[in-house]
Amino acid sequence: MSYILQTHHLSKVIDGKKLVTDVDIHIKKGEIYGFLGPNGAGKTTVMKMITNLWKPTDGMISLFKEALSATSYEVLKRMGSIIEFPTFYEHMSGKDNLQLHCEYMGYYNKDSVDKALELLDLTKAADKPVKRYSLGMKQRLGIARAILCRPEFVVLDEPANGLDPAGMKQIRDLFRMLCTEYGMTFMISSHLLPEIESIADTVGVIDHGKMMKEISMKEIAEMNTTYIELVVEDMKKASYVLADKMQFSNFKIIDDSKIRIYEQGAAPQKISKGLLINDVEIISINQHTQNLEDYFLKITAEVERSC
Repeated sequence: MSYILQTHHLSKVIDGKKLVTDVDIHIKKGEIYGFLGPNGAGKTTVMKMITNLWKPTDGMISLFKEALSATSYEVLKRMGSIIEFPTFYEHMSGKDNLQLHCEYMGYYNKDSVDKALELLDLTKAADKPVKRYSLGMKQRLGIARAILCRPEFVVLDEPANGLDPAGMKQIRDLFRMLCTEYGMTFMISSHLLPEIESIADTVGVIDHGKMMKEISMKEIAEMNTTYIELVVEDMKKASYVLADKMQFSNFKIIDDSKIRIYEQGAAPQKISKGLLINDVEIISINQHTQNLEDYFLKITAEVERSC
């Protein structure tokens, strides 16, 4: 298997606090890898180490089959990235910011800046100072800069921030085109699970600083896992009955009235009967097939029960 990126037991500790522990990641050449996790799970910390902004406390990062070090300048030239949010010289135009990036990257394709601006729908704003850009325009300019020098590997931390639905679709189509036509590999973190589901080939789920699962979207689809979604009047009582009376352990409280039950072999009729004989009023109960959001909630629920 040809991997662009591999990490082995990657860990980061700051002021005695473990931010990430023993994270193993495997990203294949030419794929789009969705990096998922709740806020504070460790996504940005991992991406900062991959892009050499932070040094690992322990573990190893391999990029293009080379161990990443403080002097991996040539390796880093083969990458593009946005970490947290893009920053620019605000008094300069978008076009001038991109031209400056080309200069310090040593990339001198004269058409690359205009092409990147066109791909991100920024041609009309090219000569405006960045301080006059909206949040969404700055995000587009950051993506333009990340892909400007035709990198082999692109690391993007929440690239859909500030974009409207039409903009998100445009960016999604762009990433897929760059992956398919130019062989670029993408690692994209996001809290927008439907966006990742519609574009990713593989997803990695991180929670509480630990890598929980790497799985292809094809495998998730093939699981065809079902769950039962329950809406009740009294959440606390329903949870008590499920856990203590019915001995269910694999369920997730979604909000004040909704529960998703992943218990193997559980049937809506059995659940309804068990709740009703314990005086729990049911508003609705339905069976669903699992998608990426459901899979993510299931994985993170298992982590919470173990903590």
